[in-house]
Amino acid sequence: MPNHSTHSQPPSEAKPLIEVSISQQQLTLSQSGKTIFSAPISTAANGPGFQQGSYQTPTGHFLIRERIGEGAPLYTNFKGRLPRSIWNGEKKDDAILTRILWLHGLDQQNANTYQRYIYLHGTHAEDLIGRPASHGCIRLKNQDMLTLFTLTPIFTSVHIS
Repeated sequence: MPNHSTHSQPPSEAKPLIEVSISQQQLTLSQSGKTIFSAPISTAANGPGFQQGSYQTPTGHFLIRERIGEGAPLYTNFKGRLPRSIWNGEKKDDAILTRILWLHGLDQQNANTYQRYIYLHGTHAEDLIGRPASHGCIRLKNQDMLTLFTLTPIFTSVHIS
């Protein structure tokens, strides 16, 4: 059964950094200044923003607060952060697939990010990756999400600009 990972202290070794470029629709994961993973993404169709219910992607500094879906099959469909089924190929309204990395905002303007349920997650709409199309989350192709999840420990720093 997939689990939620939460820990009280971040690890002390050199931590990775995820950088998300809204203008380039690109995510880069680096460690010690070296890129270890990069992938095209899809951010909000409504652009950047911070307001609850805006369907916008927040910008600024974040931490990965929870990792959800460890061990779940590729294309697992999550509802309420629980695995419900394996996606059947049907086009859905912003399906959350494969894995979830849940963001916690560190800046005053993005402090509501966790309560807004803003994630990095796999998507049913891989054909829209590379252009803004989400409801606020950062979508990745499912195989890319699986790779990112494997490389991303809890408390990883995230910068979205």
